[in-house]
Amino acid sequence: MSIRFFGLIAFVGLQISLFGQGRPVPTDPVKWTFSAKNVFEGEYDLYMVASIDKSWCIYSQYMKGDDGPVPTSFSFTPEDGFQPIGKTAEDGHRKEIDDPIFNMKVVKFEDNATFKQRVRVGKNQKFAKGFVTFMTCDGSVCLPPKDVPFVIELKK
Repeated sequence: MSIRFFGLIAFVGLQISLFGQGRPVPTDPVKWTFSAKNVFEGEYDLYMVASIDKSWCIYSQYMKGDDGPVPTSFSFTPEDGFQPIGKTAEDGHRKEIDDPIFNMKVVKFEDNATFKQRVRVGKNQKFAKGFVTFMTCDGSVCLPPKDVPFVIELKK
């Protein structure tokens, strides 16, 4: 484990402990919805959409360097014939800023973010399964990284 990782954990822990001193801890400032669209025989676009509470943000998958916030990432359960095609695209209310919390340039999303991944699936596959990992901050405090599992129905 790197010193950066322990530093991030200590920072998040301190922020969480400070949360109890004046304002309530939010339970879920990011809500996720998941869907699929059939684009070709055996190929789907998977949509993972984050609705982000006012003043909160999540971070891009494509952060530069290993320092800073935990980038959003998607992990898919491997099944016969399941294959991601290309990189996961991201769209939404995107900002690139010099972040004072992490003392670096970050790419973050506020209000909403849509992530789209094209996949090829096996002939009898009816679902895409996995989880999204993300970290959320509000400018003065960050919550620990969170995993949200998903099951996306693949309809023709």
